[in-house]
Amino acid sequence: MENKSSASYERYYDVVRRIPVGRVTTYGAVAHEAGLPGRARQVGYALAALPDGSDVPWHRVVNARGEISERSGGRAFARIQRTLLEHEGVDFDAHGRIDLERHGWP
Repeated sequence: MENKSSASYERYYDVVRRIPVGRVTTYGAVAHEAGLPGRARQVGYALAALPDGSDVPWHRVVNARGEISERSGGRAFARIQRTLLEHEGVDFDAHGRIDLERHGWP
């Protein structure tokens, strides 16, 4: 039997899979779109739990300020995430923020 948290995680993953190339959304927006508002932190846990090689584009989820959030893997993950986003055409300002009006989804 699937537990409550893994069922929630699948809902988050379904939302993240819908984020188009070159767009980002926030942890809170993912939770809201999944029908679980107020669970932004759980979205972060779900994305951190993804196995290597997953088809979920985790790199398209940023914090509410349009910044890449620190992960348990340290700065290496932040560099990878930024590189993946820049490769998709997402711009960062001098403070490392993404303009959510320009690049945000939905």
